[in-house]
Amino acid sequence: MNTATAKLTPAASSEGIIRFLPLVGRILIAAIFILSGLSKLSDPAGTMAYIASVGLPLPAVALAGAVAVEVIGGALLISGYRLRTVAAALALFSLVTAVFFHAQLGDQNQFIHFFKNVAMAGGLLQIVAFCKGRD
Repeated sequence: MNTATAKLTPAASSEGIIRFLPLVGRILIAAIFILSGLSKLSDPAGTMAYIASVGLPLPAVALAGAVAVEVIGGALLISGYRLRTVAAALALFSLVTAVFFHAQLGDQNQFIHFFKNVAMAGGLLQIVAFCKGRD
């Protein structure tokens, strides 16, 4: 079999697809951070009121920090730059926001958001543990 034919085999084809799955996974995880950060910018007053409602000080500073973590962190996650560090920071951010903003587990909506954040942290920790390359 020549090399041109070998490239068309199912094994070679699936290897090519598998090679792109980490990037696709990072894009899918990053999307929620980027969209959430941008949505905070679309209603800063509402976001600051929500931050203040859970008792956190300096809502404007918290808003700026959250937007920076979500938008910049999401973009860095997609790019692969300092991947382990970025994924770990986003995992920690997800857990902290779950505890501060979604801990009313008796409310079904908050219950879902809490465990969504926990699941995102789990996916990000998979990146920390199994990403290729050095950080």
